[in-house]
Amino acid sequence: MEEQIGVIFDCDGTLVDSMEAWHEVDRQLCAEAGIALTPQDADAITTMSLEEASAYMHEQCGLGESTEAVMAMIFDRMRAFYANEVEARPGALAFVRALHGRGVPLAVASSTSPDMLRACLDRCGFTPYLQAIVSVDDLNTSKREPTVYDHARSFLGTDRAHTWGFEDAAYALDTLRGAGYRTAAIYDNDISGTREALRERADIYFEDFTQLDVDEFLARASR
Repeated sequence: MEEQIGVIFDCDGTLVDSMEAWHEVDRQLCAEAGIALTPQDADAITTMSLEEASAYMHEQCGLGESTEAVMAMIFDRMRAFYANEVEARPGALAFVRALHGRGVPLAVASSTSPDMLRACLDRCGFTPYLQAIVSVDDLNTSKREPTVYDHARSFLGTDRAHTWGFEDAAYALDTLRGAGYRTAAIYDNDISGTREALRERADIYFEDFTQLDVDEFLARASR
C-alpha cells in the first residue's frame, strides 16, 4: 500500500508575492517620517528579526516613539497590504487546487502572524483547500526548528518521509531536510535564498508554479 503524500506550503514568497512589501515597508515608513535610510541601515535591517529591526529604526534612525510603536506601524501597514493588495504567485492557486483535487492533504506553515496569515490566504483563495494554517507565533517557535512543520503535518496524517515542504528560504529548507522532510524550493529573491543555494537544498527546484506539472510532481513524490 502506498504511503499518503502530504504537502506543507510556506506562504510569503512561496504561495504569495509579498516579500518585496516586507522589504520596502521599513524604507517607506522612514521616508514618510522624513528619515532617509542609508545603504548601511538597509543592509543591517535585512538581517534582523522584526523586533530587532523595529528597535534599530527607533534607536538608530529616530523613527516612532518606541520600538513597540514602530512594530505597530509595520503591522498596521502590512495588515492593510494582506487584506487589500497581496496577490498569489502565478500558477500557485491552480497547483494547490489540483493537489487538493487529487486527494493530497495540504497545510500552510508560516512565519507571518496568524491574523495577517489568515487574511492573506483568504484574499488569495487558498483557505478552502487547506487542512491547517499554522503560524510560528501559535507555537512560540521559528522555522529554525521543525516544530511548526510537525504541527502542520499532524493535521495531514502523513509521516515526515512522505511530506513535502515548499519553501523560498534557504534556512527553512535546511530545517526541513534536517528533520527528514522532502523539499521543493521556489525562487523569490536572493535575500531569501539564491538560486544556487535553493538548488543545493531541494529535491525539486522551480521558479514559477506554472513550470510545475501536478502529475509529474506526484509521480516523483511517490518514488
